[in-house]
Order: sequence, then structure tokens, then C-alpha cells
Amino acid sequence: MAKPQRRYVCQACGSVSSRWQGQCGDCGEWNSLVQENGGTVTPFAAKHDLRSGGRAIPLLGLDADVVLPDRLRTGIAELDRALGGGLVSASATLIGGDPGIGKSTLLLQAAARLALAGSRVAYVSGEEAADQVRLRARRLGLGNAPVQLGAATSVRDILTTLDQGAPPALLVIDSIQTMHSDLIEGAPGTVSQVRAAAQELIRYAKERGTALVLVGHVTKDGALAGPRVLEHMVDTVLAFEGERSHQYRILRATKNRFGGTDEIGVFAMAEGGLEEVANPSALFLANRAEGMAGGTVFPAMEGTRPVLVEIQALVVRLASGATPRRSVVGWDGARLAMVLAVLEARCGLSFSTAEVYLNVSGGYRIIDPAADLAVAAALVSALSERPVPAETIAFGEIALSGEVRAVSHGGLRLKEAAKLGFTRALVPAGSKDGSAGMKLAHFAGLGALVDHLLGR
Repeated sequence: MAKPQRRYVCQACGSVSSRWQGQCGDCGEWNSLVQENGGTVTPFAAKHDLRSGGRAIPLLGLDADVVLPDRLRTGIAELDRALGGGLVSASATLIGGDPGIGKSTLLLQAAARLALAGSRVAYVSGEEAADQVRLRARRLGLGNAPVQLGAATSVRDILTTLDQGAPPALLVIDSIQTMHSDLIEGAPGTVSQVRAAAQELIRYAKERGTALVLVGHVTKDGALAGPRVLEHMVDTVLAFEGERSHQYRILRATKNRFGGTDEIGVFAMAEGGLEEVANPSALFLANRAEGMAGGTVFPAMEGTRPVLVEIQALVVRLASGATPRRSVVGWDGARLAMVLAVLEARCGLSFSTAEVYLNVSGGYRIIDPAADLAVAAALVSALSERPVPAETIAFGEIALSGEVRAVSHGGLRLKEAAKLGFTRALVPAGSKDGSAGMKLAHFAGLGALVDHLLGR
């Protein structure tokens, strides 16, 4: 049974005694010891006091010299860009994406290039046999790469095999949902199994200095399957985005302890595997139809890289009484509703009796708030059937008051547009010219943009 801990505190000097006495032994005052209630002491707490018996850890200041972690270049520039410069030794990276998006293909290409460069690479597949991985490598033209292939789902077997030789510089586990730890009961893919298997593999990577890459499944909503703690355990989380019907793929870092999360890597799926796209703007603007109403080019910022994409809008008038539809692909539907509300309330345009469809060409997804002005220009163009000039770009954020606000990196957006042959830009008031030869049209409010597009 727990018993309260008694102590007696001197009211004159503050000294503490375990028993009462008439005179304080420190200051000599009489009748100054008063009992105070301490914490409850249990037999378990008495034997398991964590304040002693441990190992003292070194505490360093923020100004201490720190050696930067070694980077392992994969030989794929777009992958290295998304990682912040390459894989870091003794780090854990989680990459997720829809089935068939190209996760295994990308990692096999990276593993093969590292192996051909002289690094020791191990690729363990829990979903395919080693012969299947070998056949895919031959289709990609990487059959001669000295990658050590294995097919296993037992974490104990994998770690036992790796301990028999020198630790690999890169270890790929495809996928973590197929791994099984015999220390935990349950089928592979359960929350406890995924957590336990990932913990053992990450511990091995930290102790041996191996760059670990885990492939993760996703749910039907696009989120990584399994426990959320898995994303907290790893150092980097990469999301492989794109539609299987399109040839492009986007690799985006959503978490990176060794770099930024604002860079992307762009790939195109070809017969020989995933190919790097050095100029994504040319990809997203390919086969762009000129002279069509409802199309506007927007320079989106992905980290330090401007990417020009086309925003397409379609407005269809309905008969009275019909419920209009709002469909958005590649942008936030709530933000589209806000832009439509501002156009109706501040500019006098009517979309209440029309269906509105908005699409970002190529399946690209925009999260940049600077796209508001380009979306508004596309909607006005589609409503009035007046095409925006083909050599024009637009960017700016729209407030609920109808004000057009400035955005960051305006100079980089203009320079990238000038390189691709664009000559005019619809920008917020106060924006500075960032590229010679670009003619800027400044707008302080959305109403001025509507008047400009309608030729009022």
C-alpha cells in the first residue's frame, strides 16, 4: 500500500528534515519545523526512480561545430533535388504513391546507378520474387548493375543476412507493409507489425550508417497507409504524384530533416523507365492550343524552380432551375468557390446559373495561392468567350475585398516566362519588372482586371 512521504521544513531557513525536532539543526531556531505533505511513495517508485542509475549524456551548445552529413548522390538529378542534395548516410526515407506510379522503377534505377558507381546496394522485395525484379531491370537496360537482390518478408532474416557482410550504402525495402517481425503477433501490414518492422530496420540503418529507403503503400485517399507514427520515425517522406494515364510524375518532399520541403523532381514515364524532365514548363505547355477562350498560363513556384502550367476554364450556361455544377481538377475547390464569389460580389459577373469546370493541364496540382489571378482571368475569358493573348501570363493573390495582392518570387516567375517566349504579364500593382522585354499590366483590384479582359 502506498504511504505518504513526510518531511519537515524550517520556516526560518528552509532546510528539510525527515523527522521532527524542536530545534533546527541548520539555523538554530526553536519550534520552526513544520510538516509538509510530500509525494506518495510506492514500492515500485522506490525501486524505479529514473533520476539516478542512468548514463550521463553530453549536452552541447548551438554554437558547437557540427559536421555536415555525407550525401549519397543517386545519379538522378531530379531525385537528388527532391531529397535536398542526395541521400544522407544513416537516414531513413519513406516514399509513397499510388500503385503503378513508378516507385519501384525509380528506386531500382537509383539503386542500379549507385551500384554501377561502386557503392554496395541491397534491394529487398517483399512483393516480387528476385527473378521478377531482375527481369524488370533488364527491361530498363540495367541488367548488368551489381545490385544485391533478395526476396524476403522476415525482418529477422533480412538483418541476419545483412550482418554477414559489410553494411550496404543503400538498402531498399519494397515495401514496409509486407515486412513481418516475429517479436510482434499479427499479420504483415497491421499497425503493430509496420511499426515494429520499421523500428528495427531504422535502428539497423542508424547503427551501420546505411541509407534506408522504405516503400509505403497508400490508401484510396492518397495518404500513406499504416500508422501515422511511421512518418514521424523516418527522416524524409517523399510523395510520388501523378496520373497513370499521363506520362509525367512529380516527386515531392513532404518532410525532410536534412533539407527543404519546397523542391520537386519531375519525371516522364517512357519505355526505358522514368526519364528526368529538366524543363517541366515545356512539358506542361506542350500541345497548347492558342486562340481558345478560357486558357491562362500561370508560373507556379516549386521551391526555387518556376514551373509554367496552363489553367483551363469552361463555363456552360444552364436552363433556369437547374443546379449548376462545380468541378475542379488540380486546384482547391474551396478556393475556386471563393474566386467565383469575389467575381460576382465585386465585379458584377454572374456564375450562379452556369456550370464551371476548372482544370490544370497535364494533371499538375497547384497549391500556390498566387494562382488566384490566373484562375480569375481564365474564368472571365471562358465566360465572355474572349481568349487571353497566348503570350500572356498571370499571377497574384485575390482578397475577399477584390484587392489583388503581391506574391513572392515575382522576378523569378517573370524570368522563366521570358525564357519561354512570353512577352506580357498580368501582375498585382507594385510588382517590379524582373525580366527585360516583359510588358507588365498592373492591377490593384480584380475589377480592373475584368475591365481589361473585356475591353471596357
